[in-house]
Amino acid sequence: MVATEAGWQRLDLWLWCARIAKTRAECSRQVAMGRVRINRQPTDKPHYKLRPGDVLTLSMGGTVRVWRVLALAERRGPASEARGLYEDLSDPPDED
Repeated sequence: MVATEAGWQRLDLWLWCARIAKTRAECSRQVAMGRVRINRQPTDKPHYKLRPGDVLTLSMGGTVRVWRVLALAERRGPASEARGLYEDLSDPPDED
């Protein structure tokens, strides 16, 4: 079981389960490079204890995404399952 019964999960593991990158090591690198904020606070700690309700700001591929964590991951499943882990709070892209 990936999610802990303590009510938290490592940030890098949750990002991997949410399908941010193909490997957990790449998720750790993204965090260490400062591309993730938690509740508006910068973090470079892949071991951060992520909890439901936390708001992540992710800098991905030239765009910024804002996600509210809805659930901890039980496993790395298909993309449809991963989308249930978060609510996307980002502004919709401009349609010019």
